[in-house]
Amino acid sequence: MSQSDLPDAHLREETIESSTVYKGHFIELRRDRVQLPDGREAAREYVVHPGAVMIVAMLPDGQLVMERQYRYPVRQTMIEFPAGKLDAGEGGLACAQRELWEETGYKARRWAKAGIMHPVIGYATEIIEIWFADELTLGERHLDEGEFLDVFQASLDELENWMRDGQLTDVKTIVGMMWLSKYRAGLWPLEWITG
Repeated sequence: MSQSDLPDAHLREETIESSTVYKGHFIELRRDRVQLPDGREAAREYVVHPGAVMIVAMLPDGQLVMERQYRYPVRQTMIEFPAGKLDAGEGGLACAQRELWEETGYKARRWAKAGIMHPVIGYATEIIEIWFADELTLGERHLDEGEFLDVFQASLDELENWMRDGQLTDVKTIVGMMWLSKYRAGLWPLEWITG
């Protein structure tokens, strides 16, 4: 099937030229010149991101493993599910296992990939894999240098109340909460693996 045969071909933009404006430790800012569907040209600026994972870690009593972490770009301490970026060449499950252990000290016997999300489609390539973890055991955490966060437990009801009241605004956590609600209702089953 050719590009013009695709059902969304009339919406696609084609790259004419691409350049790096800035390349940092783990993100890159690019500026592209594109051809619009009507033939005109436009500029597109966006962040290239290596991708990330988020972990919905469930304890036997139904509580969830949560974090409070100061996020400099928004100048706020945020309530979040554990998460972190993929290292070069690292798969999603390996990253989820590493991040859960490093940030919280928990290791999980069972894992399930729920899906993916694109949190900021207007200006970044970032994809976040959503992972569920259960049958947890607690050990010692191993935070990265310069990483500071608190680990705590909360129920889904508490998270929903904090979201309603504006205390929980992190989009990946909100998506994780929705997925968890659907899973617990038996609507969105998960395929568990041991790992």
